Amino acid sequence: MTDRMDGVRVLIYSHDTFGLGHLRRCRTIAHALVEKYKGLSVLILSGSPIIGSFDFRARVDFVRIPGVIKLYNGEYTSLGMHLDLSQTMAIRASIIRHTAEQFAPDLFIVDKEPLGLRGELRETLSMLQEQDTTLVLGLRDILDEPTLLRREWKSRNLLPALDNIYDEIWVYGHEAFWDPLAEMDVPLTIRRKMTYTGYLRRTVPQPSKLLPAVDIDTPYLLVTAGGGGDGDQLMDWVLRAYETSTDLMRSVMVLGPFMPTERQAEVRERASNLDKVDVLTFDSHLEILMENAAGVVAMGGYNTFCEILSLDKPALIMPRVAPRQEQLVRAKRASELGVARMFDPLDETTIESFVDALRALPAQSKPSTTMPTGFLDGIEKVGKLAGRHFHPTSDNRLSIVETRG
Repeated sequence: MTDRMDGVRVLIYSHDTFGLGHLRRCRTIAHALVEKYKGLSVLILSGSPIIGSFDFRARVDFVRIPGVIKLYNGEYTSLGMHLDLSQTMAIRASIIRHTAEQFAPDLFIVDKEPLGLRGELRETLSMLQEQDTTLVLGLRDILDEPTLLRREWKSRNLLPALDNIYDEIWVYGHEAFWDPLAEMDVPLTIRRKMTYTGYLRRTVPQPSKLLPAVDIDTPYLLVTAGGGGDGDQLMDWVLRAYETSTDLMRSVMVLGPFMPTERQAEVRERASNLDKVDVLTFDSHLEILMENAAGVVAMGGYNTFCEILSLDKPALIMPRVAPRQEQLVRAKRASELGVARMFDPLDETTIESFVDALRALPAQSKPSTTMPTGFLDGIEKVGKLAGRHFHPTSDNRLSIVETRG
């Protein structure tokens, strides 16, 4: 059902310091909202350097703020500009505040970071709070391993922000899977604000007029490293498997746009000697490749996990373990529930065991056989939760959102 919400505005903040996860989650939510509510406009604030590579629906647009990247040691540095980090952060905070002031959103959804990257949202949140804008913190299913998360949030004093600033907290996961604030001393006042939406169901976009970059009619396994900045280990294991065995199903490897150029060259060189391996750098419509795959080999990021669940694909997950252990926790829990199989190179150290896992993947049980009720209800639930705060208006505020198409 579609409702008219003329004049209603939603602002979404995505700090985007590593990979594609935050941007893709925010884009999914934005598209779901404009599809459900005609006349509503969504503006995404993003630090992703490749946000322009994605297509956006009518009434969804974005403001690109200067990029900052998180290094493997946990520190941050400016991306693409020869500026001191403090200068970059000041510019980001100014753009965010000015955009929010001019856009005047009815609803502000903040992805994952309660105060923004290094506190860059403090002034904006305070301003919007005074204007009675509804403030929502959106959390993915797992933020990090509980002990590490508790230590980080305590050092940054983040719990008071959840208590004093935000009206609601939406958890884009299922309570039977994980509690993102597990083992933290969370006051009841915060718990009452938390709603589990279920995972955000993904759909396959309309077929493009462009020909597929690879053959999608011959059976294949899809190997995806998400953004790719930390996909070296996964790609190496897959290549070694195909270098070892000749009887595996063909694979399509998607490296990710953030994989370093020299690493991409190494992967392509090794793959050029293998008849059953195709390599792509990036595909903004990964859902199409996944829909046609016989199985998925992935790192276990949130968005890839949602796609695996939504398209009901047998999956083998080799999680990242640094700088956060979020993927490791997700992979272990998914394995426990039977919605995916986890492969940990530290535990299963032989390439033979990995080859066996790849061979068995197409016949592995699909996620739908063990998913709890409501596991994929996130899109519908988010739409309903958001709609409670919308009040259509016929005023003539100047929109800075470009209507496309």
